[in-house]
Order: sequence, then C-alpha cells, then structure tokens
Amino acid sequence: MKRRFFTLHLLQMDQDSGKHQNGWTHACSQRSVEENLQEAAIGDGGSHLVEFSDAMRAVEKALRQVTESKARAQDEASEWKRKYEMERLRVASLEQERDQEREQDPEPCPSPPDSWGHGEPLDSEKADTENGDQSPVGSMNGWQPLHNNSECCKREGICSQQVLRSHSSSSGNISQVSDVMQAAEKASFRLQWGSCMDKKAARRHTHDVVSFECGDITTASRSNKQITLAWDSPPQSVFILSKPHDPTVTALCKEMIRWLKEEKGIGVYVEPLVKKELLDDSSYFGFVQSCETGDEVLHLHCKVDLVITLGGDGTVLWAANMFKGPVPPVVSFSMGSLGFMTPFQTDHYKECLQTLIKGPVYITLRHRLHCQIVRNPDKVKEGEDPCEPEIHLVLNEVSIDRGMSSFLTNLECYCDDIFVTTVQGDGLILSTPSGSTAYSLAAGGSMVHPQVPGILFTPICPHSLSFRPLILPEYVTIRVQVPQNSRGQAWVSFDGKDREQLSEGDALVCHMSAWPVPAACDKESTTDFLRSVREGLHWNLRKRQGTDGHPST
Repeated sequence: MKRRFFTLHLLQMDQDSGKHQNGWTHACSQRSVEENLQEAAIGDGGSHLVEFSDAMRAVEKALRQVTESKARAQDEASEWKRKYEMERLRVASLEQERDQEREQDPEPCPSPPDSWGHGEPLDSEKADTENGDQSPVGSMNGWQPLHNNSECCKREGICSQQVLRSHSSSSGNISQVSDVMQAAEKASFRLQWGSCMDKKAARRHTHDVVSFECGDITTASRSNKQITLAWDSPPQSVFILSKPHDPTVTALCKEMIRWLKEEKGIGVYVEPLVKKELLDDSSYFGFVQSCETGDEVLHLHCKVDLVITLGGDGTVLWAANMFKGPVPPVVSFSMGSLGFMTPFQTDHYKECLQTLIKGPVYITLRHRLHCQIVRNPDKVKEGEDPCEPEIHLVLNEVSIDRGMSSFLTNLECYCDDIFVTTVQGDGLILSTPSGSTAYSLAAGGSMVHPQVPGILFTPICPHSLSFRPLILPEYVTIRVQVPQNSRGQAWVSFDGKDREQLSEGDALVCHMSAWPVPAACDKESTTDFLRSVREGLHWNLRKRQGTDGHPST
C-alpha cells in the first residue's frame, strides 16, 4: 500500500516538475524512492517483530504449562506414595493379627472350591476382598473377575473367588486349588487404562475413578480411557467358533487352524459338529479338540486363552452365550452383513492374529445383562418344589412383548424395588450399550457407545406418546412383573432366543453381570464404534447440498 501511494505521488511530482523520464530519472524522485523503500523495509521488519513476539509468548505459555504439569505429577506421585505406605502398613498389621489368631486358635486348612466354586475361599482371596478390590480394571487371569464379591457366587452361578494362581502363605504352604484349575494351562493377562504406547499414562490411570478424602470429592482426570490388554505369557490355545453351513467360512476355518498349529504352535478347540466336519475332510485335523459335555463347556474358559469368531454379529452373540461366567478375549472377523461387533477383516487375518497374540491390544469391555425369571410362588402346587430360576446372560437385549395376544402388555417396572412406571404397549426392551444399535434402536432408543455404563430402558410402541426411552445406571436392578389382574400374558426372549412365557405374577429380574465380554479392537474402541455406525447404518448419509448459484465468499 505504501509503495503504491509512493508511485502515485512520484508521478504527480514528475508532472508538476515537467521532468518525467519514465518515473525514475529525476533526482528528487530517486531520493523519495530510497526513503519510501527504507520506510517499507522498517514496516516489514515491524510485522516480523510482532510475529516473533507472538511466538515467544506461545513458547512461554507452553513452558509454563509443562512446569505446572510436572508439579501436579510430583504432587500426585507423592500422594499415591503416601497412600501406598499407609496401605502397606495396614496390610502388615492385618497379617500380624491373623498370625497371632492362628497361633492362639489353629484352624484346619480351607477346603478347595468345587467346580461350581462352593467352599472356603483362599487366604489370598480373603485378603483381596478385605482390601476392597472392586476395581473395574484389574487382573483377569482365567477365573479372576472384575470385582471380588462374596455374593457373586449366588448371583452368577460361578464363584468369583477362583483364581488361576497359587499363593504362598506366611508358613510357606501353597494354597490348594481344584483339580480342574490345576490341570488348566492358561495364559495370563492384565488390563489397564491408557494407550498401548503410553506406559507412563497407563500406570498413572490405574487409581480409583472417584476418591473422597478430607471432605473433597475428586475424579480421575484420564487423558485416555481406552482399555489395554497386555499378555503376561503368550496364548497357548484358542477356541474357533464359525458360522455354520457356509462354505466360505468353513474353508477359512480350515486354513486358520493349519496356520495356528504349524506357524504358532497353538492348540485349537472347536464345536463338536465342526470337529466332525474337519475329520470327515481330512485326518490331519485329529489334533483339534472339542467340548462334548455341558460340564466341559462350563469350564471352557479355563482351557482357552482366546476366542475367534468367524461370521457376523450373530456368531458373536452365540459365543457370548456359551460362556456363563468369565469370557476369554474375543477376536471377531467380519463374514456377515452388518458387523457392528466384528471389526476385523479376513483378508489380513494372519497379520491381525500376530498382532493380537503379541500384544498389547485395545479391547472393549462389552457388558452383559444377568437375567432370570422368578415365577409366581402362589401358583406352585402344595408339595411341589419350585424350579430353580435359569440364568441368562445376554449381550444385546432382553425383550418382553405381548406375543399373539390382541391386548396391550401391562407390565409393572421397578428399579431397585422402587416403582418406576407401568408399561402399556407392545412391550419393553432392556438393552446393553452393545445392543443399542439392535432392537432398541429400531424401537426409538439412542445409540450408545459400548463402554458407556448403563442399561437402556426402551418401550415398544407405547400407548402414551410421552413415554420416551431412558438410560439407567449400570448398578441398578430392574424388575419387570406381570400384574395379577393382567388381561393378557407376556413373552420374554433373550438375545432373540430362548423364548419363554410370563404368566400373571411372574417377574423378570435383570442387573448388569459381573462377567463382560472383552472384545479386541481393530483400531481402538471409539474408532471401531463410529466406523460401524457409519458403514453399517449409513448414519447421516445424505446427498451434499447444492449451491444457489452465488459463489461462496
């Protein structure tokens, strides 16, 4: 701008003097050019100085943030060191008191738990329970649950105190374990918060989510809430669950079994029907094992380190339904139609499995609903023992509908024994976050990230337009009961299977199970979820809006 102004000024001056020689010959004009060029250079230098000053301020701000972060980290480290010392002293004091009690009143050795987990828990397990170890992220070595709860045996059917490790007591004697657990050779692994690469962040984010001390409530400020699985020892056996009656899936299953055996030396388990098909094809597959009886299926998680599914989401649901207790890490290859829970592609299965076997890998803890039907005790005949309620663990949803009845369902809903509402309509869906993209979504529920803790409460075609879906906390217990004066009956199904009838006075009780399904991620949990929503549902896919003929400014 200054140069253009100077040029105009120069022309005007030359015209007035009558000595215009292409604008550059006059001596006065020459001096003016030099002066204005020098002024322009000073102006440009000033802009550079402003930019340099802004950059220095940005550097100063970054250094100040680093200093503050370092100070906070040092304070946090000192606090946790203090807590660790206090906890160590408390544990030492408890051990000393326990040794004194044993010397005064010796007790017999605890009996080992049987296959269903009944019996006296081990000393190490008692210590874990007394210490209040209920962290959602911790050791998951085989039978180790996400929390230690003495009531879990009654609620889940499998004892939560069984662990695949031996513990030396103060006297040096090794604790006893069941025969089944002694025979199991399983690879152990650890779960931790944070990135696979950022080990310091992972260690920093293993403390409690919420802490309360000196009247102040604080929450953990995690920079990355992704869960990472790290193997302590390499996997030794896998269980392959394949989609039935599909030649493409069968061919890939055979190829994968050969590769796992010959290249990795890993043992393979399959279903009995699949093993029969393999042996009919070739005697080479004689090394493949299977679980023939219900008791073997019940303890399958003690024998395999990894579960591989070949199929669609239905195959993942079938795999989750097989495990009534702890579930090994699940690797799902997409060979179906939608694939919300199958992030891996079969084209590069060798590279995927090598990465998973080596670890560490990202996982998504897909929680399941623990459901059971409680029959009306008034309808039990005299002298007849009421049937023990069967437990169902569902990965997607449990749905209650009116069946073939022409009447609307009439369901009384309670949350922690507090009356919530009466459902009048076609039915009700209780869904997990993993099932939020299934039946619940079709009924008007929201899509929820699978790691968001909660239970989706979604009515099916309600009679009231104000009856909108809810998301309840994951720790509540929901009871749905058919009233005594109901005009019709209701039907309940678990993940679309095992359909049962509910009569007047019967109730369905649901709460979040202690045994989630640890599903391996292709990238990481959020990326896999958003990709499945975009590609599976074509979420918000629309034609790009055209312009109105005016160029954008």
